[in-house]
Amino acid sequence: MLAGSLASNKSRLVAILLPTIANSIFSDTVQALMDSLTSAGYQTLLGLTGYSAEQEEKLIEALLGRRPDGIVLTGTLHTAASRQRLVQSGIPVVESWDLSEDPLDMQVGFSHEAVGEAVARHLISKGYQRYAVVSIGDPRGLRRCNSLMAELARHGYSSIPTAILTPPATLEVGRTGLRQLLDEGHQPQVVVCSSDTIAQGVLAEAASRNLRVPEDLAVMGFGDLSSAAHVHPPLSTVRIDGKSIGEHIARALLERFSYPAGSAAPVRVDTGFTLVDRKTT
Repeated sequence: MLAGSLASNKSRLVAILLPTIANSIFSDTVQALMDSLTSAGYQTLLGLTGYSAEQEEKLIEALLGRRPDGIVLTGTLHTAASRQRLVQSGIPVVESWDLSEDPLDMQVGFSHEAVGEAVARHLISKGYQRYAVVSIGDPRGLRRCNSLMAELARHGYSSIPTAILTPPATLEVGRTGLRQLLDEGHQPQVVVCSSDTIAQGVLAEAASRNLRVPEDLAVMGFGDLSSAAHVHPPLSTVRIDGKSIGEHIARALLERFSYPAGSAAPVRVDTGFTLVDRKTT
C-alpha cells in the first residue's frame, strides 16, 4: 500500500474529524459519507476532537503526516495554526455541519444562526412568553442558542435563563439542566435544548416532578434523532438531513479528486433544516 501510494501520490484515505461519537446526531452523515467513499475505493479514518479546536489542531498535525487524500472537519471554528497548515497542505478539505463567510475550502452544512432565529419565531407564534435554554458547551449549539435569544430580545423577551453544561450531550445533562433552572426559581413555559438527547433528559426530569408536557412545560430539541418521534410525548425538534450532508461531502471530495489541482469549482452547499412540531410544544 505504501509503495502504491508513493507511486500514484494517492493514499486512498479520507480523514473525518468529529466532536464526539457519544451523540448519534452525526451518525447519518458519517454512514452516508463512508458508504459513498468505500464504494469509490477509499478508506476512512475517524478522529475525535471533543469539541476542542486545540485537540482538532493536534489531530490535523498527526494526519497531515499520513497525507490523506481529503479531510472532513465538523464545523468552521479552527485555530489559526490549523487553518494555515491545511491551506499549505493543498489537501481538499470539507467543513461540514456549518457554513461561514471565510471557508477553508469546501463547505456542506447549514446556518446555526438561522436555526436559532427560526425556532424563536416559531415558539413566539405559538404564544410562549417565558423561555429557558439548556445546552452543552458546544460552539455550534451555543451559536444557535445565542441567535435564539437575540431574536427573542428583538421581540421583547430578554434575560433568558440558561444552563450550560459540559459535553457530551446526555440524558443526565438534560435532567441536570432543568433541575438547575427550576431550583433557581425559574418558571419557564418552554425549554429550548441544544440537542434531542438533552431534550429527552428534560422530559425525564419534568416527568419526575409531575410536570405535564406541554401544559406545564413545553420542550424543543434539535437534530430529530430516530428516538424523537417515539418518546412520550413525541418531541418537537429541528430536522437536519444528515444523510444528505454525508452524500454531498462525498460527492464534493470525489469530484475534487478527479480534477487537476486548482481547477475545480468552489463548493458551498446549504442543506437547510426543517422545524418539526410534535406534541412537546
